[in-house]
Amino acid sequence: MVKNHRGKMRIAFVTLGCKLNYAETSSYERAFVNAGAEVVPWTAGADIFVVNTCSVTEHSDKKSRNIIRKLHRQNPMAQIIVTGCYAQLKREEIEGIEGVTKVFGANEKAFLVRQVLDGFNGTISEDADCGHANFFPAYSSGERTRSFLKVQDGCDYKCAYCTVPYARGESRNIPISQVVAQAREIASKGIKEIVITGVNTGDFGKSTGESFFDLLKQLNQVEGIERYRISSIEPNLLTEEIIDWIASGTKFLPHFHIPLQSGSDTILKEMGRRYDTETFARKIDYVRQKMERPGSPKVFLGIDVIVGFPGESEELFRQTYDFLKDRIRPAFIHIFPYSRRKGTPAAERKDQVMDSLKTERVAALEGLCDKLHTEFLAANRGIRDNVLIECRHKDGTMSGYTGNYIRKVLPWEEGSIGKIIEVEI
Repeated sequence: MVKNHRGKMRIAFVTLGCKLNYAETSSYERAFVNAGAEVVPWTAGADIFVVNTCSVTEHSDKKSRNIIRKLHRQNPMAQIIVTGCYAQLKREEIEGIEGVTKVFGANEKAFLVRQVLDGFNGTISEDADCGHANFFPAYSSGERTRSFLKVQDGCDYKCAYCTVPYARGESRNIPISQVVAQAREIASKGIKEIVITGVNTGDFGKSTGESFFDLLKQLNQVEGIERYRISSIEPNLLTEEIIDWIASGTKFLPHFHIPLQSGSDTILKEMGRRYDTETFARKIDYVRQKMERPGSPKVFLGIDVIVGFPGESEELFRQTYDFLKDRIRPAFIHIFPYSRRKGTPAAERKDQVMDSLKTERVAALEGLCDKLHTEFLAANRGIRDNVLIECRHKDGTMSGYTGNYIRKVLPWEEGSIGKIIEVEI
């Protein structure tokens, strides 16, 4: 083990990408602290850097390479450990970057802590599972009021544009009992809200013969946790049974992040998505019908959209724009320009869309998003809802979020952090 002059290994973490990565990094940090290491900011001259990478786009790869090189320039004597999706997909490329000491793919995360502490001797215990069944349990603990809890990893969908199934492997999970135990651990730290996350969150149960719905019901019974949010969930996996149950009065909030990807049935089919626009729209209608009442908060719907997928003509893009504007009207649109990823079917197509057109289409949807979000806020104005107070500000105020994810700023009151209070939006 590398140690500083005080006898402790100084280790710093850099995390790129999704909330799942942040949850996994938090679990690394806790493991190293428990082993006697000192976690420091990456600017503070660490002995070891751990970089948890993303590879969802070419820009993500470039960002990962740049931060690795920056860390090496900052401290040439430090060891640099690289993990995450970029490490899984392009190991040899990363191993060729100056300063990199060890690379752990996304499916080797469970071994990272042990091997770093063992001084990179390559020893893995005999009972360690190196196959696709390997699952690295994780939850974030950097915030005082909210934690991201990983319940699932991997994806079996293999959409035409996506490298995540190759980076993360097959869909898998730990048993409900272990997830519930982690939720209780989170509650013991005084955290009131959990965001359930995964690569394909709603696909929970593939490894254990359980169901996502059963998981939600068990988590709902954990004492100390007062609010749950479901992170990104495929529309076909957000079932009417789950929607009915949430609407019946549970700890689960009216806040959903659902990938659409395109409002064109032509593009959806070529992407390999598992629904068409009419099916998607009916699901959104059902959510609103069950969860919205006069005088009650409106459901927050965050929708993912990819623009510039190969073959997306101006007419097909306009179908997406109009579908969002006239039919779905979400509270927020998460917009991603299509990124050509080697090894995916979409990357081989000859009808790639010019970057300039992608930029124009992103800008058009950003303008629509601003308009729709403003309308969402206006529709909630005057309605009373509960806010979990998360932080205090230097200007004498405090802030937090309603159940449907509207930020509320209030005058500071001593002892309010972590409390849930009723307010008027």
